[in-house]
Amino acid sequence: MPGSVIQRRGLMLVLSSPSGAGKSTIARALLEREDELYLSISLTTRPPRPGEEEGRDYFFVTEDEYQKKVNDNELLEHARVFNNYYGTPRTLVERHLTAGEDVLFDIDWQGTQQLRESARDDVISIFILPPSYEELEKRLTGRGQDSEDVVSKRMAKASDEMSHWPEYDYVIVNDEIEESIQNVQAILKAERLRKMRRLGLGDFVKSIRRKG
Repeated sequence: MPGSVIQRRGLMLVLSSPSGAGKSTIARALLEREDELYLSISLTTRPPRPGEEEGRDYFFVTEDEYQKKVNDNELLEHARVFNNYYGTPRTLVERHLTAGEDVLFDIDWQGTQQLRESARDDVISIFILPPSYEELEKRLTGRGQDSEDVVSKRMAKASDEMSHWPEYDYVIVNDEIEESIQNVQAILKAERLRKMRRLGLGDFVKSIRRKG
């Protein structure tokens, strides 16, 4: 079929937001609706929790194994969180990108910075903002999972996180969830069509310009 010689290199789609802004809901919807989108699976040094499976939820490693991967530059990004270590395996992500598949990352601004340093041309970053401070506080309180003190700490952290919005390629204000999902899908569709990701495009254009 016409254009079949054009293949596509996949991309890394990063979603970041303060807790309660709707990032996880958007991510779940994207994974359900986009056939060529896969969730990045991190490795971690923490022990598995009940119901978690190796290779589905995380790759579970020892601290020595983790440190070796850091030293050997096998992780695209890595961080310490509550005395445990987490990281994104480079090889698995690269396998998806080479196959023309996209990888979804649910990470914070620090992880996003590391991804850019590792693979800038492959990274598309989106920051999700709440429609207002009051709405974010309402969402966090409405969960009924945290005490007032915890909610207060989350709001303080959210303020710091939101200060990093200028570092992202796109910003979406999540006032209505379905509209936000569709906006991210529109960004994904447009970025998939960028000429730098369409391998063989130059040769294809030459072939259709050839004089008979």
